[in-house]
Amino acid sequence: MEISKAKIKLFSSLSIKKHRKEENLFIVEGTKCVLDTIDYFTPYAIVATKQWSEMYRDKIKEEVLMTASPTQISQISSLSTASDVVAIYQLPEWELDNRQLEDNLTLVLDGVQDPGNLGTIIRIADWFGIHQIIASHDTVDVFNPKTIQATMGAISRVKVIYTDIKKLIEKHSDLPIYGTLLEGENIYEKSLKSPAFIIMGNEGKGITPTIRRLISEGLFIPSYPGDADTSESLNVGVATAITIAEFRRQEIVNKNVK
Repeated sequence: MEISKAKIKLFSSLSIKKHRKEENLFIVEGTKCVLDTIDYFTPYAIVATKQWSEMYRDKIKEEVLMTASPTQISQISSLSTASDVVAIYQLPEWELDNRQLEDNLTLVLDGVQDPGNLGTIIRIADWFGIHQIIASHDTVDVFNPKTIQATMGAISRVKVIYTDIKKLIEKHSDLPIYGTLLEGENIYEKSLKSPAFIIMGNEGKGITPTIRRLISEGLFIPSYPGDADTSESLNVGVATAITIAEFRRQEIVNKNVK
C-alpha cells in the first residue's frame, strides 16, 4: 500500500508530545532502530522505500507496510537526513515492576531535560543490565524522536516509568539511596551496595532540594589529578555511565572474593 497525504500529515505530527499522546503512537527511524524494535512494540505502520521493503520483506508484516518515496519519508522524519524506513508503533503500557526495585539497581532521573541525554542514559542502562528507569514527571518524554534515536534500539529492553519519585523513594526507604553530589564521598573509595536507587539530576540544576533530602549516600566523581584545572562538571550521561560502571565493578570484585 502506498502512503497517503493524510498519513504523512499524521505521522509527521508525532514529533510533538501532545500528538503522540492523542494518537497513542510514536515514531522510530532508521534500519537498525526499526529492526531492533520491531519485535518489542506493536506496529501501526512501517513506512519504507520500495527498495527497503524488498530487502526486508521477510521481517515486516504486509498489512502494516506502506511504501513511500524518499521525499515523502523526509516529510515524516525528524532527522536532518531521512533514512529509508520509519516505523510507527503504538505507545506501550509500561507498569512499575517492584521486583526490579528489590533485585537490581534502579536509575532515578530527576528532571533530565535533554532528549539525547535521556537516550544515552537508556543505552547505558541497557549495557549494564538495568531494565527499568524511574523518571520524574518533568523529565523529557522517552518517546521524543531524538531520545528514541539516541537509544540505538535499547528502548526495546529498558522501560522508563514516569511517577512521583519522592513518593516512590519514600515507599522504598529501606533501600540505599545514592545521589551524585559535589559534597558527596569519593565514589572510588566508597563501598557501594545493590539493590539501590541511583539518582541523577537535571543538566543545569542538579538534583532538586526535595529529592536531595532523601539521599542517604552522596557520591562524588573526582577529577584526575584532583588539583588540576578541569571542566566545571560532567555531562549527565557520562556521569551516569561512570557511576553505574563502578557499582558493577564492585559487584564483580565482591563475587570473585567470595
